[in-house]
Amino acid sequence: MKNNISNSFQQKVHEIIFEADTFYGKLFDICLLFTIILSLVAVMLESIESIHNQYGDLLRTFEWIVTILFTIEYLLRIYATGKPLKYIFSFYGIIDFISFAPTYFMPLFNQSQYFVVIRTFRLLRIFRILKLARYVHGSKVLLLALRQSMGKIVVFLTAVLTLVIIMGTLMYLVEGHINGFTSIPQSIYWAIVTLTTVGYGDIVPHTILGKFLASFIMILGYGIIAVPTGIFAAEFSRKRNIQISTQACPNCTTEGHEVNAKFCKKCGTELNP
Repeated sequence: MKNNISNSFQQKVHEIIFEADTFYGKLFDICLLFTIILSLVAVMLESIESIHNQYGDLLRTFEWIVTILFTIEYLLRIYATGKPLKYIFSFYGIIDFISFAPTYFMPLFNQSQYFVVIRTFRLLRIFRILKLARYVHGSKVLLLALRQSMGKIVVFLTAVLTLVIIMGTLMYLVEGHINGFTSIPQSIYWAIVTLTTVGYGDIVPHTILGKFLASFIMILGYGIIAVPTGIFAAEFSRKRNIQISTQACPNCTTEGHEVNAKFCKKCGTELNP
């Protein structure tokens, strides 16, 4: 009887914390989102000297309140998952730990302001809690489209790399040391800057042939920028009809299941109804 009650409570905690397709799950995510934003605002205000001097004690008190809340949330996540170690050493598990751990070590350091940078890792947690259907669907489709198009993009980037090496070498031969192209790597750097239409202006061609090659690279750059965008857009249009739910596996916390999925696609555990 006690085991049934314990399992039921663990399942309920998992449903609220890891999923966003129930009322309490959405409410938890929204409250967590506002807490993160308020914490980040407090961190930024603390970096302003005048505010820090006047409201430093208040900001530190708020920081400790937020730290305790995130500690409780972290422990509940460990309790709710079927494989605690997998969650602890996962990407988001590490981010969750980093979001509150530095505060506990601050009393040990005089230069505690350096930990302010670490605490901004809380911002990464926003990507987890924005798990309402339309956000998850869009992000999963984008990730899937990127994976599918990665091979074509790598081949294209290899061709571009070959091109800039050839163009950089030609510019080194045409312009030479006297015009700032002191080495082939330096010339390749100029070719990359020119091809991407950045144009810092620290190195410029002076000869007629060099200017002609530079003009060719500039025009080529506009066309090259559009190619990977087109490849990714084509894959995205193919994958956009995939429906993804906010269900997270109660055993391994795997996400990204289809709407009609009944079991985890990774470990086979039955998903929450």
